[in-house]
Amino acid sequence: MPSLEIHTLDLCFRHWPESIASYLLIAPGGPVLVETGPPSTLPTLTRELAQRGISPGDVKKVLVTHIHLDHAGAAGWWAQQGATVFVHHFGAPHLIDPSRLLASARRIYGDRMEEMWGEVLPTPAERVIPLHDGEKVELDGLCILALDTPGHARHHLVYLLEQAAFTGDAAGIRVPGQPFLQVPTVPPEFDLVEWQRSLARLRARGLSTLYLTHFGPVHEVEEHLSALGSLLAEFAERVRQELIRGSSRDEIIQKISEWELERRRAQSSPTDSCLEEAGFGTLGTYVDGIIRYWSKLL
Repeated sequence: MPSLEIHTLDLCFRHWPESIASYLLIAPGGPVLVETGPPSTLPTLTRELAQRGISPGDVKKVLVTHIHLDHAGAAGWWAQQGATVFVHHFGAPHLIDPSRLLASARRIYGDRMEEMWGEVLPTPAERVIPLHDGEKVELDGLCILALDTPGHARHHLVYLLEQAAFTGDAAGIRVPGQPFLQVPTVPPEFDLVEWQRSLARLRARGLSTLYLTHFGPVHEVEEHLSALGSLLAEFAERVRQELIRGSSRDEIIQKISEWELERRRAQSSPTDSCLEEAGFGTLGTYVDGIIRYWSKLL
């Protein structure tokens, strides 16, 4: 493989370090960006690039794992700078016309929308390359493989580069230096079975490093993926049992919050989450995703 540097860029979303990462690949053919983050973090991202001697116009290829705003919100801005954006084929139309995506986000975030995410621009169709499972992105001697990994969202890809994987949300959330894991089971597309299949696909690859968008590289790949699969199954089952008992949404959130606190204490982890403190990714939202999933099956 040609020489390659991988840099983790901390976007400090809403001034919270280690909440959202972009990854800069410095390759012989020029810089490549994996994950744009939201437009509100562009000043931080462009400053991180400038410190490495890179201007926005130098970035000709951008890869996003899926279209949620914390991962791809700034894709349109990068297209304005001349970049081509690679994205799952299901997500491509929503980068080109983000109106439905923004309407959905606005229902959740309301008056905080602009302050949190910034101005999301449409991405011109000619700047969007839709990807299907198994397609390869050739980058001047480097070959990145797109792996379809639904579960968090049906428009989710993991990008494989040799034994490294840029995992978006498919490999969950883990703050560096802590063992505590979270699974972002957000509505409307959370699917337990599909997510477990995606984790199995990743385990079968014999990977050496996972690059999490939330947050940073993980080298204990098998341990991490196994723990995540177990957590995902237990989380979903706990919600299912509460639904069978007839518990209300508020009652389920209370039960899951107590379990979450027990997990944190057992692992000596802080009792808050940088993502929750930053204003998104709340436990209630994760419960909503699982309730929606089970409501179609029970």
